[in-house]
Amino acid sequence: MAGKSATAPTTYSPSPSQRKQKPIFKDVDWVRPDGRGFHQCRPAFLRTGAVNAASGSAYAEFGNTKVIVSVFGPRESKKAMMYSDIGRLNCNVSYTTFSTSVRGQGSDHKEFSAMLHKALEGAILLESFPKTTVDVFALVLESGGSDLPVVISCASLALADAGIMMFDLVTSVSVSSLGSNLVIDPITEEESCQDGSLMITSMPSRNEVTQLTLTGEWSTPKIHEAMELCLEACSKLGKIMRSCLKEAASASQE
Repeated sequence: MAGKSATAPTTYSPSPSQRKQKPIFKDVDWVRPDGRGFHQCRPAFLRTGAVNAASGSAYAEFGNTKVIVSVFGPRESKKAMMYSDIGRLNCNVSYTTFSTSVRGQGSDHKEFSAMLHKALEGAILLESFPKTTVDVFALVLESGGSDLPVVISCASLALADAGIMMFDLVTSVSVSSLGSNLVIDPITEEESCQDGSLMITSMPSRNEVTQLTLTGEWSTPKIHEAMELCLEACSKLGKIMRSCLKEAASASQE
């Protein structure tokens, strides 16, 4: 496989909070199932060139969450459509039948497909490929929590690998609200008992947010804190992704 890069997992955790984190349950020292700190992200492993037949591709492994994304195009659209000065972006997110503990549950995820499209559309220069289509196919090989943020970041890396013109790489990080605490990059067990979730998708170099998704009940101070955590982690993740692309480019020239 081409473009082997980022051979070792790298962290993108935001800086430790200066305030003392309170346990979720009174008189009980609560710890995360995987032993991480509340503001500590999972190690990220990224690699481009995972699918030789695609125009561009990427593989991402964040803890137990494993995703592979293939990009095809720009190519002539199969659907008849009127002349357009801008290109068309199609996104599809699906799960393998073995991606979750419940076997045989693999299928297309229409909601995630729509959110992936929304997250990427604002970052791509659609004017650079008029009358054509770019197809993004994301496959979740293993679901370990924070699936959509990993899919979005991996898809952005695959688009860059395909040479699609973008304003900036797109990175995504989520935070779960558990009691009085915020935990970044939650795993499946944490998402199943969260009081609310916040996901930010951003273009870190431009300091722009392309998507913000909020569920559950949040106070204004808590939203601000969660956004700061996500944006700082997104910035660090963007540096890791750029490093991955640089390493792949250097390897291809050798």
